Amino acid sequence: MEKYQSISAIRNTNRSWPDKGITQAPQWCSVDLRDGNQALVNPMSPEQKLKFFKMLVNVGFREIEICFPSASKADYDFTRKLIDEGHIPRDVTVQILTQARKHLIEKSFDALRGAKRAVIHLYNSTSPAQREIVFRKSKKEIIDLAVDGAMMVRECAQKHDGEIVLEYSPESFSQTEVAFASEICSAVVEAWAPEEDEQVIINLPSTVEVASPHVFADQIEYMHRTIAQRDRVILSVHTHNDRGCAVAAAELAQLAGAQRVEGTLFGNGERTGNADLITMALNCFSQGIDPKLSLTDLAYIEKVYSECTEMSVSPRHPYAGELVFTAFSGSHQDAISKGLANYNEKGGVWNVPYLPIDPGDIGRSYEAIIRINSQSGKGGSAYILEQFYGFKVPKEMGPELGAAIQRCADEKGAELLHSEIYECFRKEFINLSGGCSLVSIENQPKTRHNTDKPHGVNVKATVIIDGQSREISGSGNGTIDAFTRALKTIAIDVKVLSYSEHSLSEGSQAGAAAYMCVQRGDGVSRFGVGVDTDITTASVKALVSAINRP
Repeated sequence: MEKYQSISAIRNTNRSWPDKGITQAPQWCSVDLRDGNQALVNPMSPEQKLKFFKMLVNVGFREIEICFPSASKADYDFTRKLIDEGHIPRDVTVQILTQARKHLIEKSFDALRGAKRAVIHLYNSTSPAQREIVFRKSKKEIIDLAVDGAMMVRECAQKHDGEIVLEYSPESFSQTEVAFASEICSAVVEAWAPEEDEQVIINLPSTVEVASPHVFADQIEYMHRTIAQRDRVILSVHTHNDRGCAVAAAELAQLAGAQRVEGTLFGNGERTGNADLITMALNCFSQGIDPKLSLTDLAYIEKVYSECTEMSVSPRHPYAGELVFTAFSGSHQDAISKGLANYNEKGGVWNVPYLPIDPGDIGRSYEAIIRINSQSGKGGSAYILEQFYGFKVPKEMGPELGAAIQRCADEKGAELLHSEIYECFRKEFINLSGGCSLVSIENQPKTRHNTDKPHGVNVKATVIIDGQSREISGSGNGTIDAFTRALKTIAIDVKVLSYSEHSLSEGSQAGAAAYMCVQRGDGVSRFGVGVDTDITTASVKALVSAINRP
């Protein structure tokens, strides 16, 4: 493996960032309309860019990098469109990118005419590979290029009718010697000479992510400690995802002193993309930190994103993916359903297994939390039947329910819809007829000898046994006891093992559900479910259903 070489770690025996925690959200800057847009197969049209811009404003972004106006007529015209048509709210700062060349800087300022506040993002590349191979310039020449660019921006800013903030990026910072990166950034700050109430943004990009996040954090902490006029510098990071660690690197960078994060929605951007600001913001939210962004309708954000970029969000994408709050595993389903029940009963701090945040807080439906396939268990089916159909299946009935649903899933060979789960439950358990069918039942109070006080009941019922109608009667302590005694008269011997009931809906016409487990004469125990407007009739139907189940 001599072809590749690891990035040298910084010798930092006094690093402090590992002992810190994120306590507040950073300043967010969306670069979707520039960095994300330039990485699209089909760049956004002006109409799509405007729609995306308005969505970013609605979500709460107050710094938005909109384009590279000196690089193309389309970007220049879009900048003018935003300003001339009044699309930029007073509390939103637009940011544009430019190289450190006089004619490009002047054209950038011309594009910004009338902007009340804007960030001019100046950059040049600083890594050894860029200096030596691409530009063939010395360190001093690279510093001079950056300083000259800053002074040209300062000169144009003095003529601009509005506030201009300088942002400087040593492109390829992650591959630049940290001492040199500090030197060039300090030279830019000193050249700009920020006044007491003025700040310069120094943006440190991992233009190519080449090391683990802890190495990037060490680089940021070095800059945080050594850069000139640190109190007048906003330290910003712009991480890329070449190693899949852009979010982690940006979060560790905050521990190391970064105050601002540039990134994109859902991590769009060149190559593997940038830091995903949706993930970062909701990481804050999950820790009880106000993300300073409104993410209560993530579906809306995803819809606009997909329409404008023609890209889709992965079903496994953190927080936003279709499946990230979904459990197919039986043990996960059981834990989630119990956790939700506990939270609904007690409230307080969110503490539901497998769900880092409440899906409802980002506009997600609870319908998708538990989904059933052949890998699912009894708990998931019971949850769906209760949440969406009102059936509170007893815990003891779980194994029979799970087996029935699994058979249906195996037969279909795919995920079961909620309606299919209910239909399987109905066919397998509810109001079953077959070998024994209930036609009618009537109960009358039974009285003790020589007293008018009722004691127990008499029942008269009409049942169909193997196709033949039979009239039966019996007496007992209650309707079920009397009915089981009546069944014995026609050689159907059953013993009730458990029973529960509940109302299915509110109101005078409410339905009732009863669940009964009986041991039949053959020694087999089965659950049955009865549904009726009358709870007594529902319980008898549950017993008959249990008799008829295979």
